[in-house]
Amino acid sequence: MVIDMNLSSLRTIEQIQTFLAGTSDVHCALPAEEPARRTFVEEVLQGFRYPCLPRKQRGVVYRYLQRVCGYSRQHLDRLIARHRQSQSLEPRARSSRTSFTRRFSDADVALLAELDSLHDTLSGPATQALARRAFEKFADTRYARLATISVSHLYNLRASEPYKKRRTVWRKTRPSPIAIALRKAPAPQGLPGYIRIDTVHQGDQDGLKGVYHINAVDIVTQWELAACVERISEAYLLPVIALLLEGFPFQILGFHSDCGGEYVNHEVARLLEKLRVEFTRSRPRQTNDNALAECKNGAVIRKFMGYSHIPQKHAGAINRFYTEALNPYLNFHRPCYFAVDRIDAQGKVRKTYPHDQIMTPWDRLQTLPNYPIYLAPGITPQTLADEANAMSDHESANRVQQARKRLFQSFNRRSRSAA
Repeated sequence: MVIDMNLSSLRTIEQIQTFLAGTSDVHCALPAEEPARRTFVEEVLQGFRYPCLPRKQRGVVYRYLQRVCGYSRQHLDRLIARHRQSQSLEPRARSSRTSFTRRFSDADVALLAELDSLHDTLSGPATQALARRAFEKFADTRYARLATISVSHLYNLRASEPYKKRRTVWRKTRPSPIAIALRKAPAPQGLPGYIRIDTVHQGDQDGLKGVYHINAVDIVTQWELAACVERISEAYLLPVIALLLEGFPFQILGFHSDCGGEYVNHEVARLLEKLRVEFTRSRPRQTNDNALAECKNGAVIRKFMGYSHIPQKHAGAINRFYTEALNPYLNFHRPCYFAVDRIDAQGKVRKTYPHDQIMTPWDRLQTLPNYPIYLAPGITPQTLADEANAMSDHESANRVQQARKRLFQSFNRRSRSAA
């Protein structure tokens, strides 16, 4: 429907009311262009002397303009307010923004991209020094402005579009720092309960993962507990860690690991926080932070379990072997070396391993002053002594060898069910 606007036929408020009621024969066409619509609004406001109208009649004109022009209420209010102030309703020209004179031109950006390409994008200070040397030492006038650039603005130029059009550098995703555990070496101060833990993988075969051994060792007494899991995901690892912590005869005060994700995660951190155990992890370029656990991996886990692939389905059987045979043997019947610190003539600490300090972890625990006060609830020196004296060292070793033989035979036993 085409509506031809005829202002001559809408000269009174009554005619506008009739038009709004839908009974008027006046036909109008809404101006499509924005300047024409503003002109129409200004002509109506001036023709009816809008500011001088009574409030009720102003409402009639207001509704008429809103219906014909299609403006929102807020925008129409702004136009009427400008008309009241005797201002033109023409669109206001945008005021020019404050601009600053460019100090570095596109040619400087291109020169910076060429410099970065030659030197493989050095750091900001190093690139600044190269530009300054090129101008001052080698008299290359092209670098006159870049020789005075600040490091911060140099990075601004690198982030600009002209620079990116000439040179784009792709970098690997940088790992975000993880605020879990303290990065320091554990300091037990001669007290039991500070354990180091590590994971040993039993190899892959034909794309299939093997079992994972969890090896936890106390720093002072070398009390060692081993466990086995199918996978190192949270569902498998968290229950095993909780059982290992409960398996030590003394209260756990510290938990130290390397930076592997199987230990450095929020789930393990919440478990240790619930037990009020200090959580530490290895520092960079400090290979001795977890050396004790790494040493036990080779001297115990690899020695008894070897390097061959063991399928994950045997994790339960290996765990029973550890709990029933290997762990008691390691702690009550297998001697370990214990270091003695001596200070040499130069003032350096030297570790020695005298023969009189070779003893089992249980014997080492008994040498600590007032060791019963460190024992976990429900553990007494008598219960530990009874377990240690239940069999001789040779009998315990023989039990381990027989249990290991049966364990490896179960690995190689073929299933009788059809494939």
